Parts: sequence; C-alpha cells; structure tokens
Amino acid sequence: MIIKKIILDNIRSYEHEEIDLDVGSTLLSGDIGSGKTSVLLAIEFGLFGLQPGQRGSSLLRNGKENGKVTLNFEVDGKKVSVERTLKKGKSISQDYSAITIDGERTELSVTELKQKILDLLKYPSEFSKKQDLLYKFTVYTPQEEMKEIILEDSEVRINTLRHVFGIDKYKTIIENASVLRLKLREEKRMMEGITSNMDEEKKGILDKEKELEKMKESTKSLESDLDEKRRLRREKEKEKKEIEKKQEEKNRIKEEIGKSKIMIISKKENLQSSEKSIKEIKKEIENFKNLKFDENKISEIEKTIIENRKEREKFFSKRIKINWEIEILTGKSEEHQKLHNTLSDLRTCPTCQQDVDAVHRANVLNNSYNEISKAKKRIEELELEKREISGSLTETELKISSGEKELTSMKILKMKLEGINEKEKKLKEIERGEEFLKKDIILLEKHLSSLGDSFFSLSKYDSIYLEKEKELKDALKNEKISEIKLAEVKKEIEVYLRTITELKEKQKKIMEIKKKLDYLSELENWINRKFVPVVTFLEKNVMASLKKEFSKLFSEWFQTLVSDNFVVRLTDNFTPLIEQHDYEIDYKDLSGGERTAIALAYRLALNQVINSLMSKIKTKELVILDEPTDGFSDQQLDKMRGVLEQLNVKQLIIVSHEQKIEGFVEKVIRFKKNYGVSGKE
Repeated sequence: MIIKKIILDNIRSYEHEEIDLDVGSTLLSGDIGSGKTSVLLAIEFGLFGLQPGQRGSSLLRNGKENGKVTLNFEVDGKKVSVERTLKKGKSISQDYSAITIDGERTELSVTELKQKILDLLKYPSEFSKKQDLLYKFTVYTPQEEMKEIILEDSEVRINTLRHVFGIDKYKTIIENASVLRLKLREEKRMMEGITSNMDEEKKGILDKEKELEKMKESTKSLESDLDEKRRLRREKEKEKKEIEKKQEEKNRIKEEIGKSKIMIISKKENLQSSEKSIKEIKKEIENFKNLKFDENKISEIEKTIIENRKEREKFFSKRIKINWEIEILTGKSEEHQKLHNTLSDLRTCPTCQQDVDAVHRANVLNNSYNEISKAKKRIEELELEKREISGSLTETELKISSGEKELTSMKILKMKLEGINEKEKKLKEIERGEEFLKKDIILLEKHLSSLGDSFFSLSKYDSIYLEKEKELKDALKNEKISEIKLAEVKKEIEVYLRTITELKEKQKKIMEIKKKLDYLSELENWINRKFVPVVTFLEKNVMASLKKEFSKLFSEWFQTLVSDNFVVRLTDNFTPLIEQHDYEIDYKDLSGGERTAIALAYRLALNQVINSLMSKIKTKELVILDEPTDGFSDQQLDKMRGVLEQLNVKQLIIVSHEQKIEGFVEKVIRFKKNYGVSGKE
C-alpha cells in the first residue's frame, strides 16, 4: 500500500488541508504542536475509523459540527479513495463512509467499510477484530506505546506478542484442551455411573427370560381349559335353541289363539249386523208392496209438459215480435214528431231558399200528425196484447213446474218399487252369508279349543327354558373366567417381552456408552500424553524461532544506534535484557536517548518479524515513525541515517521536529500553526 494523498476538513487543529505523498522517504517537519501527529491520526482514522475507546472529540475540530478525512492510496495496482465523516450531535460519531476503487464509488456502513479495507490490505481473518494491533505494530506505533510494552508485566507482554504474532492460538488450543479434559472427565463419570450395573442388568434379563418360558408353558393348559369351556358353552347354546323353538311354537299358538278369538268376535259382530240388516230390509219390502203405481201416468205427465213447453215457446215468439214492432213504431213516431217540430217554424226552404207555401206546410204537418196518432194507437194495442201474452206465459210456466214436480215424484216412486227386487236379492245374499258365519263360528270355536290344548302341553317348557338359560349363563361365566385368566397371562407375557426388549435395548445403549467410555478414556489419554505436549512443543519452537529472529534484529538495530559498550538481547518472555561490562542494567536506569533507542529497535525488529511472517499483507511496504529520535544525541541522530537506509521500504513517513532528519529523507513537508490553525508552509 502506498499513500498518495490525505485531505483533512475540520480535523483537530486543521480547517482544510491537502497533503500529497509518494514513494520514498518523507519527513513531516515542524515545531512541537504544529499538527504533524494529527496527520498520522487522520491516516489511521481514514483506514479503520474510530478505534475502540477512541472518542470522536479527539479528532473533530473544536466548535465545528462536521469533520471529514479523505485518504487516497494505491494497493495492488488499484487506485482507492476512502471518505469518512464525523458529526456532532449528543456525542461525536461517525456519520458517513464511502469508498471509490478505480473510479467506482460505493457508499458503505462504517462496519462494511472497515471490512472492505481489511480485505484490500489482506489482513488475516483472525485479525478482523484486532486490526489496530496489526497496523500499529507493522505500520505506525506511537513511541509511547512501544515504551509501555517494554515496561509491561512479562506475562501481559508475552500474551500481547502472541496476539500480534498470531500464535496465541497455541495457548488457546492448550486452554481449550484443558477445558475439554474436564468435560471428558465429567462425561466419563456420568458414563461410568450408567455402566456400573451392566452385569446385574444382564443377569436380570436372563431371569426374566426364564420366567417368560414358564408363563408360555402355563398358557397351553389355560388354552386347553378354555377350549373345553367353549365346547360346554356351545352345547348349552344348542340345548337352549331347541327349547327356544318350543317356546317359539308356544308363542305362535298363543298368537293364533288371539287371532282366532278376534275372528270369532268379529264374525259374531258381523252375524248381529246381518240379522239387523235382514229385519230392516224385510220391513222396507213390506212397506213398498202396499204402494200403487201406474206406468201410463208418467207418459201422460211427460206429454202434457212437452205441450206446455211448446205453448210457452209460442208466447215467447209473439212477445218478441210485439216488442220489435213497438220499437219500430216508436222510432217512426219520433221521426214524425221531429219533422212536425221543424216544419212548424219553417218559412224558407233550406235547399232552394224559396218561401214555403203555407198550404203545403199545413198538408205536411197534417200528414205527420196523422202518422203519429196511428203509431200511438197501434202501440197501445200492442201493449195490451203483450200484457195478455205475459199472463198466459205465467200460467203456462206454472203448469210446466207443477207437471215436472209430479213427474219427479212418479219417477222416485218407480225407482223405489224397482229397488224392492234388489233388496230381495240382497236379503237372500245376507241370509246365505249368515249361514256361513254361523258355520265359521262353530269351526273357529273348535279350532280354538284344539289350540288351547296344544298351548297347555307346551307350557311345561317354560321352566325347562329358565333352567337351560341358567346353565348357559354359568357356562358363559366359566368361559369368560378362563378367557380372562388366559388374557392376563398373555398380557403378562407381552409385558415381560416388552420389558426384556427394553432391557436389551437399554443394554445395547449401555454397551454403546461403554464403547464411547473406552473411546473417551483413550481420547483423554491421547490429549494428556500426546496432543498437549505436541502443541506445547510447537508453541515453544515457534516462539523460540521468533525470539531468535526478533532478538537478532533487535540487537542489530540497537547496536547501530548505541555505542558498543552495551549488549542487548531478549529473554524467553521477550523482555529486553541490557548488559554493560557483564552487568545487567535496568531499563529505567538508561538515559532518555537510550530508552528511545531500545523502543525504536524493538519496534523496527517487531515490524520486520511480523512482515516476514505475514508476507501477504499489503502494508509491509509502508512504515510510519512518530518522533523516533526523541532524546537522541547528535551522535545518535547521525546513526539514524544508517537505520533509515537499512529499512528498505517503498514508503517511509517520519514525523519529527529534528532539523537534522531533513538531510536523511527525500522529501520534506513543513507544518506550522497560526492562531490555532495548522497548515503547510
């Protein structure tokens, strides 16, 4: 990764500044407090955002609501631009983030952008939650933090370095193995408790199988007894059915007796009804025989009625003719009256408009008067005749009605006389039926007597039926008892079979648990005797190899910066050991420049070791040093040139207020602060 440009807007003491960077060594120069370190913090923020525990107020310029960092860099031939903003609300937080790769812009969340940067820089996945550590120990570490590591407790330091080197997994593996061993022991104790009674349960299964065989033998005798009980029950059922047939025959006879009694009663009632009908019919025949009837009288009455009806038709015709003539005469009389009324006042002819002659009008009026008089006289004559006809018509109607009544009475009498023959025939039929009824009653009474005898003879089977019914109930009860006994034994056999199956299944599972227990014992033994020692050995070898490389580089860097009177090396816990004339010197007793040299040598050695271990990370070509010569003498400052030349990185960024460093680098960018605002000179 090569940083090309950093743009700061309202970041710390900057309002707006653009800083161009390139390959080679660059010095960010200026007085203390001029804003040099702010550039380094902005680079870190641009890459990874706010770090855990870092407040936005440490970056946002005082009094400003918004701030922004734009970082442009190249990685693997790709041109990348990252934008991150800060916003002031209740607190100062990250507000917006975006990335542009080869001109293609993408807006991402803070978390998504952080992961995208880690992917571009090829940081290992196990460092996804500790990218600040890897970045600080490979690219940029504030000098004070390196001094803190050297002064830290040895156990904390070794664990931190394990974390940085990415080999803390060995310790984690050993700790996890310890936890696994505890869990294995717990599981083994539980399995041992389960398998402790395995032999007793085997013996229990054998005992139950023996009991099962005995029960199976007992079922044979119970089945034989049940078959015998069933045979007896079937015999009793057969005997009962035979008696039931007799009972059915008795009930049939009883039903027949009831039917016969009903038939006798019915026939006696029919006989009484026949006797009553005979008396009534005889009485009617006697009464009709006293009546006299003349057949010719009916013909005479019918002839008279016909003649009266013809006479009535003649009267109807005459009355119609009279009415018609009266209507005609009335019409003519009305016409003559209209003419008379018209001519009485007529003086001029309406057609020829000539005067009407008085004589002619008088003649016409006289003729119309005569016609009206004739019509009235004729109408009076016709009305008189009409009244006479109406009287005759009424008289004729009365004759017809009287004749019809007399004719009806005669016909009814004739019908009654004719019915005497039918009644005589019916009387004979009823009398014959009466004889048959008497004979049927006699036969039915004889049949009833015979049925009574049969019914009495079958009544003895009632007590026999009750006896057989009791015997059948006893047989059914005994059969049921045998069935229950057999079912109970079979149920017990079923329970035993299920219990034995369950016990065998349980035994099978216990055997599987026993196998698993043996496996867990072997696994625990393997972890204790082989796995943990191998992991421990690997960790020691890796740490020894790292310590050897680290110690060599650390010693070389330190010897370059400090006189030959000092000898430095690392202990097993990576603590710097400083000796002078074979005497060990405490770090605190060193001068400020010597302590800075120790920290710088430690930092550069760590950087080289990590980059050699993780050669795929894309930040190994970039080193940022913040005030690396703090407390150095002029002689040490001169030696710094050799250190920088030995670094051999593509891009080196140094922050320092030492003017002498300017002669060691290819490019110098000077900063100053005027009225609280930082910027380039």
